[in-house]
Amino acid sequence: MIVVGLTGNYGAGKSTVAQMFRDLGAMTIDTDEIVRRLLEEGEVIQEIREAFGEEALSGGAVDKKWLAEWVFRDAHARVTLEDILHPRVFRKVEEALLGKSCEGECIAIIEATVIFERGHQGRFDKIVTVYAPEEITFERLKEKGIIEADARQRLVSQLPAEIKMRGSDFVINNSKGIESTREQVRTIYQELLSSQKRNGNN
Repeated sequence: MIVVGLTGNYGAGKSTVAQMFRDLGAMTIDTDEIVRRLLEEGEVIQEIREAFGEEALSGGAVDKKWLAEWVFRDAHARVTLEDILHPRVFRKVEEALLGKSCEGECIAIIEATVIFERGHQGRFDKIVTVYAPEEITFERLKEKGIIEADARQRLVSQLPAEIKMRGSDFVINNSKGIESTREQVRTIYQELLSSQKRNGNN
């Protein structure tokens, strides 16, 4: 099995690219979905209450909107939340990978926004970064009802896309239309399969 980290800044189109890899036969794991489930676990809720106070909760559950707004404004708060969540996220990823039976071709795509920011590069065999210029990402996010000021606030909390691209094995330019993106995904997927065969990685 080749384990691939799929990253890119807010609004670049990681989920679209992940679906394309899935359509080609890759196993995909969305760490955002893992986080959503973790935020419903009692132990995690308690740690968030201890770290952020009662304001972080609403009706006994994590107030995700309040928490998101806070951590994207405050770098220390963001690191605190990541320290609570990241070890659990990667345990869940490892459990999912261990539970996957691979016969022949097997590529696992782990969709994760924060890889380079916290030094998680070593967890992956390869890294793919999805890129789109900011003006395009802002337009896409606007279509989803996210105002530019909020999008900028989130982007400021992430490393510049150029740094992520330099540290990646593959870069997908997701700004030239859906078919262009799909063709780039196909090319990378075939290269990953070829790499797996060359290295005998299964």
